[in-house]
Amino acid sequence: MANQKKKEQQKKMIPLKFFNKQEKEKFIKKLNEQFGIKDIPFSIAKLGSERIIIFSGDVSEKEILGLDRVARIEGIGLYFAKIDEKTQDIRLSIEGVQLVAKQITKNIFELDEKTAEQWMMGQDLNMTTGKKGFYIMKFKDDFLGTGKISAEKISNFIPKSRRLKYKENQP
Repeated sequence: MANQKKKEQQKKMIPLKFFNKQEKEKFIKKLNEQFGIKDIPFSIAKLGSERIIIFSGDVSEKEILGLDRVARIEGIGLYFAKIDEKTQDIRLSIEGVQLVAKQITKNIFELDEKTAEQWMMGQDLNMTTGKKGFYIMKFKDDFLGTGKISAEKISNFIPKSRRLKYKENQP
């Protein structure tokens, strides 16, 4: 009975797959096309069909996959990016942006103070930019994550738990 429950739980688990050399090169090539990123000096794995995690350390891929069969190991690394199902474009996480910030040279969208504050509060930015796709949002020297620009707005992906709280009338 316990063995049957364990098998059912394993079926429900999101598959974890490490990138081989060719898959890693293809992923980095796409990062370079989108954002100018040329190197990811970490192991890369895909969790399910969209989430990309990266990690470094002394635990081998084989050991991690063995542990993953017993318990879900989403915390083995850093949530780095997500692959858009429709376009196959890459949307970097906030941590992913921070990790490769020095390499980012393309698709940067500069915010002013007012729009940066709106962005950090989790608001979509209603504006026409003439651009389209995923852009790294930047205010002064700070990268604030990735937004998706469409015809009339920039969609915000900042998780609710990480957003700035609303500012009431402050002097």
